[in-house]
Amino acid sequence: MSRIHLIGGEKGGVGKSTVARVLTQWCIDRNHPFAAADADVSHGSLTRAYGEFSQPIDLTSFASADEIMDRALAADRRVIVDLPAQSARLLENWLESGDVLRFAREAGVSLTLWHVSDGGFDSVKDFGRVLDRFGDQLRYVAVKNAGRARDFRQFDESEASKRLEAYGGRVITLPELDSATMYAIDSSGASLWSAAHRGEGEGSLKPMERQRTRLWLDRCYEAIESLGDTV
Repeated sequence: MSRIHLIGGEKGGVGKSTVARVLTQWCIDRNHPFAAADADVSHGSLTRAYGEFSQPIDLTSFASADEIMDRALAADRRVIVDLPAQSARLLENWLESGDVLRFAREAGVSLTLWHVSDGGFDSVKDFGRVLDRFGDQLRYVAVKNAGRARDFRQFDESEASKRLEAYGGRVITLPELDSATMYAIDSSGASLWSAAHRGEGEGSLKPMERQRTRLWLDRCYEAIESLGDTV
């Protein structure tokens, strides 16, 4: 069974691309068959770090967006899609254009929407809108990004959180990596494996930065693996 993981969150700067890169690196390290699609054309961080495994996707073009489903149907594997900010309408248009949710069910392909959040009002409101639109037609994973915020009470106490639980959705926390190290990783455009293990060359991390990155990845993987068959 193939699984499509749509990594979104609507709001810019909440860490969607970080989650997409972590999930991509997890698939590589755990030897899970996968393909990656980078729909965030303005940043392209997934393609930049994992060009060997990913391809750009243009959500404004149905033919391009169809590559998401094509890659899921080509083999039993995970397809990781890094969505740009403010892409809900484009995603909805694509899903409606070919009744993609029904098609996926009939083809045995599961779709999971990951909502990456900084716990703020706008992020919680955006998630509520997604739940309003798709209800129980999708699987959901809400990601509390501790690298962007530490107080998630607005999310925890929200109606969206209650509805997520009712739909059988899951919640994980993405642990924080100190900002200087994350900045160095993002600036280098390296894969997370390279950032954690390679100590030579321009832009490489210092020894303790690499150590912290390895520990951070281990904690990220623990969070992902707590999801069981959702992922």
